[in-house]
Amino acid sequence: MSTAEETLHAWIDRNGWSPNETDPSDINPSTGRVLASVPNPTPDDVDRVCAEAKLAHQEGRWRSLPVLERSRVLTEVASLIRQHDQELARLIAEEMGMPESQARFVEVPFAADTFSYYAGWAAHIQGSTAPTNIPGAPPEYLAYTLRQPIGPAAVITPWNFPLLLPSWHIAAALAAGCPVVLKPAPESPLTAMRLVELLEQADLPEGVVQVLPGDDQVGEHLVRHPDIPKISFTGETDTGRKVLAAAAAGIKRVSAELGGKSALVIFSDYDLDQAVSQALFGAFFNSGQVCQALSRILVEDSIYPAFVERLVDRMASLRLGDATDPSTDLGPLVSRTRQTVVQNMVSDAVGAGATLALGGQSVAGPGFFFQPTVLTNVTPTMEIARREIFGPVATVERFHGEDEAIRLADATLYGLAAGILTHDVRRALRFAREVEAGTVWVNTVQVLSPTLPFGGFKQSGVGRALGEAGLAEYLETKTVLVDLNEDPMLYF
Repeated sequence: MSTAEETLHAWIDRNGWSPNETDPSDINPSTGRVLASVPNPTPDDVDRVCAEAKLAHQEGRWRSLPVLERSRVLTEVASLIRQHDQELARLIAEEMGMPESQARFVEVPFAADTFSYYAGWAAHIQGSTAPTNIPGAPPEYLAYTLRQPIGPAAVITPWNFPLLLPSWHIAAALAAGCPVVLKPAPESPLTAMRLVELLEQADLPEGVVQVLPGDDQVGEHLVRHPDIPKISFTGETDTGRKVLAAAAAGIKRVSAELGGKSALVIFSDYDLDQAVSQALFGAFFNSGQVCQALSRILVEDSIYPAFVERLVDRMASLRLGDATDPSTDLGPLVSRTRQTVVQNMVSDAVGAGATLALGGQSVAGPGFFFQPTVLTNVTPTMEIARREIFGPVATVERFHGEDEAIRLADATLYGLAAGILTHDVRRALRFAREVEAGTVWVNTVQVLSPTLPFGGFKQSGVGRALGEAGLAEYLETKTVLVDLNEDPMLYF
């Protein structure tokens, strides 16, 4: 039995659900074959899971444990992820198509590091004391604040990083003391199930983290559920609007990391070969299926022709292949639907006047592959320059001067990330200050850390993941005032 089958059967046995012919199928995008048929929970299933999360919080199964015990559990989860790195990387490769070597090098250790980081925070959540100023009253008051878990959190994650993104939010929520109901994308539920198994192996109390696979209806019911006061959503902006609207009825706390259309700005003083390497990683890691992908490459006009030539040469050597093959550079897209969307976007761009410098076609076969693609002569008004692609496609535009570079970088509804390649320190710092983006990379790309907040400006979302800011998303602040005076102050 494969790891995918073992994970599914173990989850079904624990939950008492059985797959049937109408259940959604988890497809291996490299082969087009079904990995598993995963049950789609009913509204009653969602109610049961949410009720269990609420009960776990009310009973204090997790939040009432000694803080060092909670820290120990999170540290053990990190250790288990590292111990199972090869298995997890293979599951990620089979389920969503990230090359196994990249999953083992990037996604798996980052997930482990996130649990390690928040294990440290679990013992350092504290309030503060403060002086008071109460008109007409003696000064003998003790005033302090408490930082307390908000309660059960619904964590809704996409398919492109099926281990990492759940880890970001589960680790922070657990450090804060919150139970979690995880709703992974229907394209990649098995990795989430395996993560929850590892949490259980680390002696996490029953009902503290549960997983609900399923479709959009499951997610909508979860967002609206009265037992869930906190929503953490990662996904496209259009879906994020619906999540925010649904959560508004219950006045729920929402953090949402949404779409991106990030720009990489390259100035002529930067080494050309290094610029090409940075651009490749920025735009094509995980076949471009990255929310902060630097898919808009803005190049100073004096080096534009040479840059495009070298970029095309380097990209032509990238190897498309099965995600489990160690020699693969670019894996498949996650689904046939995504392959069709990318194809239509590229075709529409060419029809609107863009020039196809490389690629531009779906690859025939059982898997969902798309050629690495470069488009030139792209204008800022074209849809492909404004809309998230989520595929191995980069557009290359010219700019002249620093002011135009910032204007073009900001010419989008999104503000998730931006990058600049230059050896002019003053220019780099001006750009970092002025550009409308939640993360700015200077002479590097795609570098994130559990210690640093991540999130976007404009329509790229609200709130932050990671860092202390990510922890704060799961905490409420309570003020306590104690009258220490011999005679209480009475107005009447």
